[in-house]
Amino acid sequence: MTSDVLETKSSETVRWTGLPERGTLASLQLIAWIATHIGRWAARLLLYPITAYYVMTSCAARRTSYEYLKQMRGYPAHWWHVFRHFHCFAATILDRVYLLRGEFQRFDVKLHGKEILHRRMESGKGCVLLGSHLGSFEVLRALGVMQRKFPLKVLMDATHNQNITRFLDALNPVIAGTVIAPNRVDTLLTIKESLDAGFFVGTLGDRVSNEGKTAQCQFLGRSAAFPVGPIVLAAMTHRPVILFFGLYRGGNRYEIYFEHFADEITLDRDRRAEEIQLWMQRYAERLEYYARLAPYNWFNFYPFWD
Repeated sequence: MTSDVLETKSSETVRWTGLPERGTLASLQLIAWIATHIGRWAARLLLYPITAYYVMTSCAARRTSYEYLKQMRGYPAHWWHVFRHFHCFAATILDRVYLLRGEFQRFDVKLHGKEILHRRMESGKGCVLLGSHLGSFEVLRALGVMQRKFPLKVLMDATHNQNITRFLDALNPVIAGTVIAPNRVDTLLTIKESLDAGFFVGTLGDRVSNEGKTAQCQFLGRSAAFPVGPIVLAAMTHRPVILFFGLYRGGNRYEIYFEHFADEITLDRDRRAEEIQLWMQRYAERLEYYARLAPYNWFNFYPFWD
């Protein structure tokens, strides 16, 4: 495999896994109590001082936000842009409380391209849903599992940010039970069994794990490393790939976009690395397109272009 296309990221380079978790379980429970017993308006008011605190104290994430917004805008960002970026993230975290409790009546959710999902459901065969850290993944999970819009399982590493993971899992054990843990000896078997049973298996394609293979792609005008795992997974399972992006539009509004990506990904043995890179570049281009639709929605708060 050619090393100029596919690289292995060392633990020194992939620093997001080493970032300390911010926020205690007690503080999360307090915000959730306010959100459910006093109201969403009160909890959203609290987001302003909470956001200000994190903007002032989260130095690494703040620098990353400046860098990302500069790449997105084409010129330097100001502190209020970074504040808005952090506040958008905080708003989606708060909304998870209601989504996981099944309180969908609070939100105005628009689905774009849902006929793509319906065709896959009618076929009775599962497919790979490829998303990102753009916007809210939880709005898709809640709709799929709680409202039974479509059968969904999620390939997700829950070892990072364990406080918030335990807190959110406790809100809805049913959704928590749809997680497939990566890097287990039976992970691929579980994924194949789920796909054979007609499930959509969701995974995210814009965050590199330790020792994971990557492809260098152009994203927002600069070269960045993207994990090749989702493309390899799709090729191994011989299943279609659908892109999804759950964009937060402010207030109580969300828009979920579904987009056909591939009927099947096949990789030529002699050109495997180059073909993976081409598929990942296509993904990076679609991610950039949707990121420009909602520039404050991208929540990868670590040095992405490092």
